[in-house]
Amino acid sequence: MNGTGGFKKALSLKGIDKTMALTVILMLVYGSVMVFSASAPYAQSNHGDAYYYAKRQVFWAALGLVGMLVCAAIPSDTHKKYTAPIGFAVAAILLVIVLFTGGAIKRWINIGFFSIQPSEMMKPMLILMMAKYMEWAQPYIKRNGLYSGFGLFSRIADKKAFMRASLYGVFIPTLIVFSVCVLIMLENHFSGTLITFCIGAIVIFAGGAMLRWFAGAGGIVCVAVFAVLFGTDYASERIDIWLHPESFSVSDETWQITQGLIAIGSGGVFGTGLGKGMQKQLYVSAAHNDFIFSIVCEELGLVGAILLIALFFAFAKRGIALAKDTDTLFESLVAVGIVGHVALQAFLNIGVVTGTIPNTGVTLPFFSYGGSALVVLLCESGILLSVTKKKIRKDNVK
Repeated sequence: MNGTGGFKKALSLKGIDKTMALTVILMLVYGSVMVFSASAPYAQSNHGDAYYYAKRQVFWAALGLVGMLVCAAIPSDTHKKYTAPIGFAVAAILLVIVLFTGGAIKRWINIGFFSIQPSEMMKPMLILMMAKYMEWAQPYIKRNGLYSGFGLFSRIADKKAFMRASLYGVFIPTLIVFSVCVLIMLENHFSGTLITFCIGAIVIFAGGAMLRWFAGAGGIVCVAVFAVLFGTDYASERIDIWLHPESFSVSDETWQITQGLIAIGSGGVFGTGLGKGMQKQLYVSAAHNDFIFSIVCEELGLVGAILLIALFFAFAKRGIALAKDTDTLFESLVAVGIVGHVALQAFLNIGVVTGTIPNTGVTLPFFSYGGSALVVLLCESGILLSVTKKKIRKDNVK
């Protein structure tokens, strides 16, 4: 009874960071408004209902907010003990299942009226699992007496300690991340693979991986990425389109990026006005998805774009501050991993839309239209609120 009562008492929203929660809600509201504006012509053309995607987005957002509150209320110890291993195992099983049931594009599992994208579910579960592992491995990773001298090329003072730290601090966690990335790569989902690997690398590095091994692993990954980029027709074509757009058809290969840039350029400082953009009139394909940032720029101008970027900056800044103020390494690593995931994905999406990097098919967190992906993202935000609330509650008591 006491144990159950203690858990119910811990299952509380008291102490969550209001600034972070407000930032998430503001991005969600801002994104939902832009999904409605950007999707109306496409929805009317394809479904005969201008509100089709807006209504679905509101439904998924409401469901996601419930999930966020539940995840925020659950104690961080429970996330570490149960959510991490069970969630990771379920996501891994779904990644295998989707390879056999995912249809032509093996990324979604259809369940009734909605679909699940296992690679999206895996992102927060990988963060939790790697944070749990890196905290467990700390006794093996500690570098006391490991080096003599300073810097990346300092002499190894204790070879046994070095090998132990290498095994538990780099090789095993990298193998876990690599295994997950292989499953996602089998979906022909290069951008998802890259983001997932970066998420895992962020947690491993923050957890104390040795710099020399981390730098070496990073070099190997860069070589592998370039091999994939230039070794597959699909990826290499995207690189060619990015580097030499003049060599491709404006009405075909470069249509999306060209129309997106036109939208960005036509917005000016204050934009054409919410709902008054022209490029969403079936010029920017499915403008409510990957290229929604271009519609923000067109309708709300530079002011709207800066506000959007400022919200992501505020999310990252507040998240890092909270990560530094947690009670345990697990909590800190989870916070760093989630902040890294959202910031990286936002950076890649905006980079693609502005033509800064090749098209990777990455959505803009909280803004792009999405079903299960939005729910997972909001639940991930709830986990962030959960792992950062205990320290705040303690400080408030003081």
